[in-house]
Amino acid sequence: MLKEWYLLIAVLLCTACASQSNPNPTPSKWLDEPAFVQAQAIIDGKVTSSALVSGYLARIEQLDKKTNSILALNPNALAEAKAIDKKVANGEALGPLAGIPVLLKDNIESTEMPTTAGSMALINNNTGRDAPIVAKLKAAGAIILGKTNLSEWANFRSESSISGWSAVGGLTRNPHILSRSACGSSSGSGAAMSLRLASLAVGTETNGSIICPASINGVVGFKPTVGLLSRTHIVPISFSQDTAGPMTSNVQDAWLMTAVMAGEDASDSATKNAGAHRPAMPLSEMLPTDLKGKRIGVVRYRQGDNPHVLAVYESALNQLKASGATLVDISDFSQPDSFWPDSYNVLLSEFHHSINEYLSGSPAEIPARNLSELIAFNNKTERELVLFNQDIFEKSLASASIDSEQYQSALRLIQDTAGKNGIDALLAKHNVDVLVAPSNSPSFLIDGVYGDHSPAGFIGIGYLAAVAGYPHLTVPAGQVKNLPVGISFIGGKWQDENVLKIGKVFEAKHGFFIKPGLLPTRFDTPSLKGIDTGLNNDG
Repeated sequence: MLKEWYLLIAVLLCTACASQSNPNPTPSKWLDEPAFVQAQAIIDGKVTSSALVSGYLARIEQLDKKTNSILALNPNALAEAKAIDKKVANGEALGPLAGIPVLLKDNIESTEMPTTAGSMALINNNTGRDAPIVAKLKAAGAIILGKTNLSEWANFRSESSISGWSAVGGLTRNPHILSRSACGSSSGSGAAMSLRLASLAVGTETNGSIICPASINGVVGFKPTVGLLSRTHIVPISFSQDTAGPMTSNVQDAWLMTAVMAGEDASDSATKNAGAHRPAMPLSEMLPTDLKGKRIGVVRYRQGDNPHVLAVYESALNQLKASGATLVDISDFSQPDSFWPDSYNVLLSEFHHSINEYLSGSPAEIPARNLSELIAFNNKTERELVLFNQDIFEKSLASASIDSEQYQSALRLIQDTAGKNGIDALLAKHNVDVLVAPSNSPSFLIDGVYGDHSPAGFIGIGYLAAVAGYPHLTVPAGQVKNLPVGISFIGGKWQDENVLKIGKVFEAKHGFFIKPGLLPTRFDTPSLKGIDTGLNNDG
């Protein structure tokens, strides 16, 4: 299959590189350094790009057998890294990500590999195109290391889908506890960054698909304002909510990636229509050291009732207060009864329109050119329907046109609810700079029978940021029973820089990190193995 072929090529190339011209094997410490530190070290000659690439390929070979986060690898990655090293040796001017290995979620096009969205229908979707955000990463000197697995069609095929599973890539598991979900749809990017299988990763989000896998896998995830980054040549769901965003080990790297990928795209109306409203994202390092003068709205009405999560939340809030912020409790928010069905219907209508446009426009030889043909393809492809159906596809096919009053009315209601009557109103009413909330509950069990379901429920207000198209950052805040828990920072439209700055101060002061244990189940935690039960094991 496609995945095994690319992995085999990469491993062979890695072995060849190690035996030839790499006299300075990568110390493991460099693989775990922030990308912005690695980039400076490459320029300073302390480490080479080819050493980083070969080091990550070796780590993928060693660790990813358990988590299955990598769907395909770029067979040219080492050659591209050596070319960067030659430029460094020659003293050439380089971009801010020169020689840095990056993983892309496999719904984002790049010239090196097909873009499958995890579907057998797109296994030969080799478009020969770079998405504009990928072109910007390459222009900054980044090396595309490979593609990460994802929830097939970004979790928009079935109401009983299993996050992290795709027909092409199989199942991605949570690297902290392998029986737990990596969440979705950017599950591979989240799991890969948790294990640090590359310097940086890119995910995409419509509603929760960066934030959930980032928080559940214990990494930083940033969903920027819709319109800050181009969506062209990314397999779509919703033109009103879709955006790509960084998934990283730290906030500074998320800032750097966002700044590199940001910019206007004439083919993307969200970036084109933003015009002068879209702020410039400077590449320079953020400098805030405290939160004096900042007012932070503490969301209480969606914090859930899990005492372990609440303890992590309170600890994070205490850190924000100790850093100089003024905390303001927000205890209630009401939304129209039709918000949830209207938001679902908007996505159904937009997906039908967007996926037809994407499939018909692909230059590759693919078996489906519209949603109707895609449904027919799945019906005759056994692997696609073994675990769950395609009822979302079928509902989308029957959904209202984007030209209809039904769609337009629903879109107005949900955007007003989430935007001007939601986040904007909460920020103004309480006179706060950002809103904070738990990002999500700890990871739930993988269930191949019933699909995704979280016993503790899905908490936080990420859905408001998603529907409004506003910036949302999740930062690791603590752990509950060997599983990471994140805290969310949410701001108004184009307040990306402010959200990132506040998140960076929290990260620097709080300093939480949880190393993946690769435990088969929680019953395999080392803490249990060290406890003497007092029983005679011989008897």
